[in-house]
Amino acid sequence: QVQVVESGGGLVQTGGSLRLSCAASGLTVDAVAMGWFRQAPGMERELVAFLRWTDGAAYYADSVKGRFNIANFSREIRVYTIDLQMNSLKPEDTAVYYCAVQSTGTDSYNYWGQGTQVAVSS
Repeated sequence: QVQVVESGGGLVQTGGSLRLSCAASGLTVDAVAMGWFRQAPGMERELVAFLRWTDGAAYYADSVKGRFNIANFSREIRVYTIDLQMNSLKPEDTAVYYCAVQSTGTDSYNYWGQGTQVAVSS
């Protein structure tokens, strides 16, 4: 059974920092990528950042470039972990943040965590 678990959300003031962590386990095939998405109230879910395990390339949405960074990533015996370091947080970063995994043989993220709330006060 695949498990994707996020942690590290919370409340922070504008300009502050938070670090989210994600751990994925139980995959029977290799993961191609792991990503962080977010969904604010009344908004569609958007991709924030992802790491491609095949070559280590990282992608960031324009809205977070220079402020967010994927860090502390590792994969050992199909247990995958990545952190999302979020700096210079803004009220518009307030959302539920989800970690997701794209496994080999799929063309989309097929395993999702439950989400962790990030709230940035002005």
